[in-house]
Amino acid sequence: MRIRRSELSTPGSSEKMMAKAASSDADLVFLDLEDAVAPSEKVGARAKIIEALRTHDWGRKTRAVRINSLDTQWAYEDVIDVVENAGEHLDIIIIPKVKRAADVQWVDVLLTQIEAKLGTERRIGLEVLIEEVEAMINAEEIARSTPRLEALIFGPGDYSASQGVRSSAVGGVSKDYPGDVWHYARNKVVIAARAAGIEAMDGPFADFGDSEGYRRECMRAAILGFTGKWCIHPSQIPIANEVFSPTQQQVERARKLVAAYEEAERQGLGSVAVDGVMVDAASVRLMRNTTRRADLIGM
Repeated sequence: MRIRRSELSTPGSSEKMMAKAASSDADLVFLDLEDAVAPSEKVGARAKIIEALRTHDWGRKTRAVRINSLDTQWAYEDVIDVVENAGEHLDIIIIPKVKRAADVQWVDVLLTQIEAKLGTERRIGLEVLIEEVEAMINAEEIARSTPRLEALIFGPGDYSASQGVRSSAVGGVSKDYPGDVWHYARNKVVIAARAAGIEAMDGPFADFGDSEGYRRECMRAAILGFTGKWCIHPSQIPIANEVFSPTQQQVERARKLVAAYEEAERQGLGSVAVDGVMVDAASVRLMRNTTRRADLIGM
């Protein structure tokens, strides 16, 4: 189980930004070969990413690379070059613009072949972006496509274009829409992920100067059950880490209720009242979500 409160996007063509990302407080850093890299720089960016993975001190961070879309000329060599030259330093490959389970399975097979060639038993995980209308329709089968898959990511930018959503900025909201325009999409992604036993990540919020807007979108995603959110600027990292962590008060209360219920269970009781609140199997299940997350974070 990995900590995924914040996933920092970093251009794979920028050695300077990758060095800064290594020293950041993000839980996961992904070095990007897709949207953040110009077509003329994509091949050269692979070597820069390999060097960054091999030489920087990443601490406890999860190290990831986003490859190019599978319908481009670069995707298969992105996987081969990076994994064969820096696979022991890589935890996750992020696949953009998937549309069906077969897309994920193709990368899974390629990784299996490379790992067999290298004789490594360490398995690289996958995350996939749900950012096409076809992917939204197929979210459930994508979520169950391979045991390598660790998370679904909702990508509002390309998804806006795919559906024809009117949006002035990636991850932004429309003041003309009576509610959260992303509610259905987010809800479907997180349900598909949880049903498959994997995590759900919310995608980027492009206006990094609007910290309150970013916090609002973090809160909306967290309430629905998302694990964390992308950060396109280091200033967004502390907000994501805060919003997607339980407070100390919440952790203490959850542990208190769980302990009281376990004691009641030992006495043959199915529920117990704690501070005027009835605690039963259903409520303690909710509390254990909090305690497990606190344990993972180290609270």
